[in-house]
Amino acid sequence: MAYVQTAPGVLPGMIEEDARAVDQAVSVVIPAYNEAAHVAAQIQAVRDVMELTGWNFEIIVVDDGSVDGTAQRAVETGVRVLRNRRNRGYGASLKRGIAAAGYGWILITDADGTYPPAAIPELLAAAAEADMVVGARVGPNVAIPASRRPAKWVLGKLASYLAGRKLPDINSGLRLMRRDLVERYVHLLPSGFSFTTTITLASTCNDYQVEYVPIDYLARLGSSKIRPRHAYEFLLLIIRTIIYFNPLKVFLPFGALLGLVGLVKFVYDVYMDNLSETVVLMFLGALIVWAVGLMADQNARIAMNQAGVHGAGSQAGPRR
Repeated sequence: MAYVQTAPGVLPGMIEEDARAVDQAVSVVIPAYNEAAHVAAQIQAVRDVMELTGWNFEIIVVDDGSVDGTAQRAVETGVRVLRNRRNRGYGASLKRGIAAAGYGWILITDADGTYPPAAIPELLAAAAEADMVVGARVGPNVAIPASRRPAKWVLGKLASYLAGRKLPDINSGLRLMRRDLVERYVHLLPSGFSFTTTITLASTCNDYQVEYVPIDYLARLGSSKIRPRHAYEFLLLIIRTIIYFNPLKVFLPFGALLGLVGLVKFVYDVYMDNLSETVVLMFLGALIVWAVGLMADQNARIAMNQAGVHGAGSQAGPRR
C-alpha cells in the first residue's frame, strides 16, 4: 500500500505514457554520531540489500564528530567515510554526504537500526513515478516512543493542513530523492534534525511527485539524539517553511481569527451601547494581516518563478 501525491490534474495511481526512465544508480548516505557499536552492522545490512536490487550504488558514511570510534568502524567496512571535525548536526552531515555523492539518486537512512534495510527495494521500485519516495512509519511494527507520539501527531496534522494534502510522515529518515531536488532547496535545508521536514514541505508545496511507502520502525539501538525541545523547533520550522512557500495558509486564518474576535466584540459593544476602540483595532489588524499575507504570497510566487521552481518532470543524471 502506498500513499501517492501527484501534480494537479494527475490522479493517484495514474502512469503517464511518457514515464521517465530511471537511471538505476544511487548514492546511499548514512549520517552517524557516536554509533560505533552499530554502524558496521547497519552498513553491512544496507550493502546486502543493495546487492540484491540490481542498482549500481555507493555507500557514504558521514561521521558527525563522533568521539567513540564510529569513523574507524565505518572505515573498516570498506565504504567511503567523510568526517566532520566537530558535531555539526544531522542535516549538515546529510548535506555534506549528498554534495559528495556520485549518482543522481540519493537514499538516506540512519545508523541506529531504526529503519529496516529490507524496505529499501520497495522505495527503489517506486522511483520511476516519483521525485521523492518516503518510507512512512505507518507499518504494522512501529516503535515510536509514547512520549513523542502526541507531538508527532499534532505536527503531522498541522503540516498536512498547511501543505494542503495528507502527509503520512513528514520527517522520516529513510527516503529516496533526486539529487537535483535536494540541490534546488539546499539553501533552505537546516543543519539539524529538521532537514527531512523541510525537504518534505518544500517538495510538497511545489508539486513534486512524492510517494509514501509504509515501513516498520524498529526500536533504536543505543540512546536517542532527539530531545523534547526539538518538537518546538519542528513547529516553528513547519510554520516558517509554509510561510515561505504558501503564506496565505498562515495569514488568512490568522486574519480571520482577528476579524472574528472583532466581530464578537462589536456585537457585545452594540448590546452594551458602548462601542470601544478594541473593535476598530481588531478589524484593522485583520486587514493588515491579510494585506501582508497577499504581499508575501506575491513575493513567493515571483521568487519561485525566477528560480524556475516546478513540480513533475525534474531530471537528475548521474555525476561522477
